[in-house]
Amino acid sequence: MGSGCILSFRLTSYEGLSSLVGHSANKAVMNGDGGHDHIEEAESKQEGGAGDADPGDEANEQEVIVIQDTGFTVKIQAPGTEPFDLQVSPQEMVQEIHQVLMDREDTCHRTCFSLQLDGNVLDSFAELKSIEGLQEGSLLKVVEEPYTVREARIHVRHVRDLLKSLDPSDAYNGVDCNSLSFLSVFTDGDLGESGKRKKKGSELEQIDCTPPEHILPGSKDRPLVPLQPTNKDWKPLQCLKVLTMSGWNPPPGNRKMHGDLMYLYIVTMEERHVSITASTRGFYLNQSTTYTFSPKPANPSFLTHSLVELLSQISPAFKKNFTALQKKRVQRHPFERIATPFQVYSWTAPQIDHAMDCVRAEDAYTSRLGYEEHIPGQTRDWNEELQTTRELARKNLPERLLRERAIFKVHSDFAAAATRGAMAVIDGNVMAINPGEETRMQMFIWNNIFFSLGFDVKDHYRELGGDAAAHAAPTNDLNGVRAYGAVDVEGLYTLGTVVVDYRGNRVTAQSIIPGILEREQEQSVIYGSIDFGKTVVSHPKYLELLDKTSRPLKVQHHAVLSEKNESVDLCSSVECKGIIGNDGRHYILDLLRTFPPDLNFLPVEDEELPPECQKLGFPCQHRHRLACLRQELIEAFVEHRYLLFMKMAAIQLMQQKANKENKATALTNSASAEMTASSTAAPKDPEASKATQTNSEPTQTVSEATQTPASQPGTTTEITTATTNGTLESITTESQNGGCESPLEGKEAEENILGLAQAKELAESLAAEDGSGIDPKSREVVLNACKAVGSISNTSFDIRFNPDIYSPGVRFPEDCAEDIQKQKQLLKDGAAFLVSCQIPSLVKDCLDHSALPMDGATLTEALHQRGINVRYLGTVLEFVDKTPARAQLDHFYRIGISELITRCAKHIFKTYLQGVELSALSAAVSHFLNCFLSSFPDAVAHLPADELVSRRKNRKRRNRVPGAGDNTAWASLTPTELWKNVVSEAQSYYNFTLQCDNVDLVVEKYGLQKITLLREISIKTGIQILIKEYNFDSRHKTAFTEEDILNIFPVVKHVNPKASDAFHFFQSGQAKVQQGFLKEGCELINEALNLFNNVYGAMHVEICACLRLLARLNYIMGDHPEALSNQQKAVLMSERVLGIEHPNTIQEYIHLALYCFANGQLSTALKLLYRARYLMLMVCGEDHPEMALLDSNIGLVLHGVMEYDLSLRFLENALAINSKYHGPRSLKVALSHHLVARVYESKAEFRSALQHEKEGYTIYKNQVGESHEKTKESSEYLKHLTQQAVALQRTMNEIYKNGSSASIMPLKFTAPSMASVLEQLNIINGIIFIPLSQKDLENLKAEVQRRQMLQEPGKIEENQEDCLLELDDKLPVDD
Repeated sequence: MGSGCILSFRLTSYEGLSSLVGHSANKAVMNGDGGHDHIEEAESKQEGGAGDADPGDEANEQEVIVIQDTGFTVKIQAPGTEPFDLQVSPQEMVQEIHQVLMDREDTCHRTCFSLQLDGNVLDSFAELKSIEGLQEGSLLKVVEEPYTVREARIHVRHVRDLLKSLDPSDAYNGVDCNSLSFLSVFTDGDLGESGKRKKKGSELEQIDCTPPEHILPGSKDRPLVPLQPTNKDWKPLQCLKVLTMSGWNPPPGNRKMHGDLMYLYIVTMEERHVSITASTRGFYLNQSTTYTFSPKPANPSFLTHSLVELLSQISPAFKKNFTALQKKRVQRHPFERIATPFQVYSWTAPQIDHAMDCVRAEDAYTSRLGYEEHIPGQTRDWNEELQTTRELARKNLPERLLRERAIFKVHSDFAAAATRGAMAVIDGNVMAINPGEETRMQMFIWNNIFFSLGFDVKDHYRELGGDAAAHAAPTNDLNGVRAYGAVDVEGLYTLGTVVVDYRGNRVTAQSIIPGILEREQEQSVIYGSIDFGKTVVSHPKYLELLDKTSRPLKVQHHAVLSEKNESVDLCSSVECKGIIGNDGRHYILDLLRTFPPDLNFLPVEDEELPPECQKLGFPCQHRHRLACLRQELIEAFVEHRYLLFMKMAAIQLMQQKANKENKATALTNSASAEMTASSTAAPKDPEASKATQTNSEPTQTVSEATQTPASQPGTTTEITTATTNGTLESITTESQNGGCESPLEGKEAEENILGLAQAKELAESLAAEDGSGIDPKSREVVLNACKAVGSISNTSFDIRFNPDIYSPGVRFPEDCAEDIQKQKQLLKDGAAFLVSCQIPSLVKDCLDHSALPMDGATLTEALHQRGINVRYLGTVLEFVDKTPARAQLDHFYRIGISELITRCAKHIFKTYLQGVELSALSAAVSHFLNCFLSSFPDAVAHLPADELVSRRKNRKRRNRVPGAGDNTAWASLTPTELWKNVVSEAQSYYNFTLQCDNVDLVVEKYGLQKITLLREISIKTGIQILIKEYNFDSRHKTAFTEEDILNIFPVVKHVNPKASDAFHFFQSGQAKVQQGFLKEGCELINEALNLFNNVYGAMHVEICACLRLLARLNYIMGDHPEALSNQQKAVLMSERVLGIEHPNTIQEYIHLALYCFANGQLSTALKLLYRARYLMLMVCGEDHPEMALLDSNIGLVLHGVMEYDLSLRFLENALAINSKYHGPRSLKVALSHHLVARVYESKAEFRSALQHEKEGYTIYKNQVGESHEKTKESSEYLKHLTQQAVALQRTMNEIYKNGSSASIMPLKFTAPSMASVLEQLNIINGIIFIPLSQKDLENLKAEVQRRQMLQEPGKIEENQEDCLLELDDKLPVDD
């Protein structure tokens, strides 16, 4: 079915996958009805922690039996074309064949037709397998049907879409889920199939390898224009000058009765002005002109069923260009034109001519959203759609796929609608439902969505920080919605929620609970509190539903006191309100305190934070009191406590065992000795203490716990603090933990693992039974361990948080005092865990390069993955600054500073924009950017008064826009003032001291780039600027004018629904690959790709990761063309879904270049690498560890094409960066030396070659010893170089001695073979081919399994991405 079918996603709610992916995932049928309930699965997932392939997954794999439904071929006969064959699958709907025909080059101009089999019309929504008589070889006839107004509109819209199919303006304007992609510019479309046809032999001679100047190492020039290279396909092939609705619409009654549906006005390329009638029978020219209405057919009269056929008859230019345009359209990769699920905005765009467009104009004036006119009843009931999709069945895989697909589709439509609505609200195009109130208090309803502004209305948040709290609450609420949505409890409903920041305002868009607008909130709320805890109510049904979420979300069931001192049971924070809608569903809303408060940013009187927080200056006063811990932090904290719990139980069990063998005295002595050792050896410096506090801590605390009666509450709290604040490494990583072995050395380590297994068994059996069959001693073990880690249960490990602790106005019953004390301690421990554990672990990950942020977005992601909120950015940067290996964190520090500065600027920009009226927007934005980035010291704003002068100047304008006050206050901002504000914002919000008072000082002091700052601020605030070269450093004129600001886009936050089954498959596949089962892994990941496609459609970030891994596996298994095809899709998708210069896209480009090289497409590989280097220079500059990898790749390819001098520039730069970031003794540096030596050898500069290889040899010898094969290889190479050098010297001497008559031995200077270059490329990119016999493979698998058995107690952590046979600083061969 080829690429044709892909366009069907948008219309058929992603049905038509079978054709795209080979076999459709609908075929996955369950084995019996073994699907276990989804909720249990979610819970087991929650407890199991992420990333471990637990037995449940295994079962999951067996459940799915894919029945290969064989596709079959039908013949299609369309009017005026030859019959052609089409491959279809039984699952498809007839409608998908319609879509294919509307996309095919020869039938694309038809929209209004039916398909007939033996004279019977096929139902569009029937599946092919249900149609009688349809079989291999059947002939389907395309029969033209009469038009209706709706069909005629669809036809005109389709023709317009075909005419615009290569025009990128929709992508620049950020509409209809179009986005940019530039890959084809660099590959000239020669990847894969067409690439193989090119002659390979002569390719070497004709490559021009010289990169543009600005890409060379050391260049300081950072141009902006190459970001969007010109795509020759986009030179518009114009087919018509104008196609628009005629002013004579709609047809008068007497013409309706002749079948007229509507009139079009068209100007052809030949300047012919015509008026066209769309009638029930088709399209024809009429005799109307601009000013006279004459609907009779013109002479000669053609009636054609398709508008395209008519235009082809009246305009030769249309005929020629339309045919050429369709040829080009069909050649493009489908991924360049499919819509993305969520809109991606581009922060740069060229100047585009604004062309006439009837459909766009019509859309702007009708409240069209998505495909409303295809839906009866016009506007959509979003709430009903969102909740109904949640209620779909989910017992087995096909049902879950259907459900997840529906949820995802409705969510992406809702996000698009909410975004449009929010923009309309801020632009003033929607009437408020309370128009009498002042603007900031207004609320709006548009298209069945409720909109409210992020201001503190009626002092609702006065206690919590006013407007700052009102601004933070929507994102907190969204996080709550996301969390409850992920737990997915049947019967509990949340609102569709989207948070939009646009023009300095924050708008929350929510779906509407049925009936809530008719009644007062006081009457509707039957659970929770509407006044922050004064009056609180509860409801048994809500308690039952919320109780199911309390375990996965770690929320403790607790009681609070209402005003009348009655105790009320809750299972959420008091703000969480429960409302039963008129539809009988139980809704919860206001989930802003789903997660517990962050005490580091919440000073509470008479409460002391743990010393490690105080050391860092916490608690800090924050803007608002809604700062809470992230869900990721809660998960990590509980996971860490669980490991402690296991260790403690294990050690106590060991002690009991030892006691039985009368060795009690020895062991306790050693334990107490260790205890004193570790307590005395803890120095004051936090760094050193991290290294010295070994894992003997748990031993110490357990021995205390066993010696003191557990009833003294004092000791238990002491124990918890003692255990939290040590080095918090999980058992699996102990070997890296500063070299200390497991808590008990030598032989006891083995026993300890047994002890852990025993402890695990015990904990599980305790949790499973009521504990009656277990001897009291074991029960005491668990009790002690539970007390020590702060578990809320005494018989099993269970940590939960009470989100209402420290909430102003919330009181608790007396009898819970002890419990509340425990909860307060847990919160303090959580705050301490964040600063003493998560921040250091982030920095450690950056040091060993397992975390490699490149820009603000990836930095934020790295923080969030570890549960660190961005408000800790200042703390993180100060921690980095004090790290001994500070130079190796330069890149991280620089990205952090630039993120901190642009975030401060964003905060200022937000309030700045609120005071700007619409007509001055571009002037105000350009003025702000000048103050922020331009070196020109006195940037002056241009007030937009000059464009239009109002005739009645003196009359005060009454209708003021939402930004109140003096509308030109923005113009008085100066660069000095702006930077002073940035510095004070950094101090007050991030507790970070920036030493600078203008942009040039910042750039110089922190090594930033203005172009990077411009990119970051534009992306964060939604600014779109004209793509041209900006002169930031001129001291005589400003960098930006108002003409440079093209648009301002919304910044949208929403929930991303997940494809859970697909994700499980993906994870199992990754695990299999890591264990060395490549083929099984490959199958699982292919299956995951199928399921992802089924849920998300063809475009999604997760599909991108899937394709990347598949390509890598194809490559390792030797299927280069397949690797190329999958990686090409990954690059296109990354460009379209994440953005053309997103760090992920850069990575994808590098992978694609490698596979191109392996396929013999050298010039393409170079172009791709140069593109990646350009993007990287723009995003983060040259000084970044990832740049070393990129430059090694470029240098190797250049070496392969014999560009030795160029090659050296890149390889020597890579060597310098590697030495800086990995330390001069690292194996990466040794490899860099070797690569440089090889190029010098090719240049016959043996002295330099020897020098570099010796450096490499020394590193190998010191790091891995003389006997290692790497050291031996290096030593062999040294010998070889020495021989070459000696031979050269002899020859030279011969020449000197005998002059020209010397008999010279021909020297062998050979260009490196492509195979040897490819081998080095594989090594630096971390791809290892291990030529193994079958027996070796068996041994390897057995070894891997043995290691995993040992690691059982701690979860085997998977490195989510590039987990595949990854080369960190290990050796480039498998040892």
